[in-house]
Amino acid sequence: MESIAYTLEEVEAAHAAQDNRYLQFLTVPELSLGLYNLPAGGEDLQTPHLEDEIYYVVSGRGRLSAGDQDYPAEPGSILFVAKHIDHKFHDIEEDLHILVFFAPAHSG
Repeated sequence: MESIAYTLEEVEAAHAAQDNRYLQFLTVPELSLGLYNLPAGGEDLQTPHLEDEIYYVVSGRGRLSAGDQDYPAEPGSILFVAKHIDHKFHDIEEDLHILVFFAPAHSG
């Protein structure tokens, strides 16, 4: 695969057609990209990953705790979490729609 293009609208539609909070829509050995949606008042059940991770908050409002730090998660936020670090979104006030970049590609 040399290149590919997506629109957020296409990815949101594909996400809505499945029954899962996370949709991984691009995978190459060095990187994967997915859309993670969490409802207002929802609980984030993720566990630490084997990969470094960057979150880009497309819409919604909440917070991210990572290790002993706590950050706002709001439109435009870019949040980095190193591999093996405990982290969770919490206090989700508005449905969160988050682009998730894993490097290397997410293995699970």
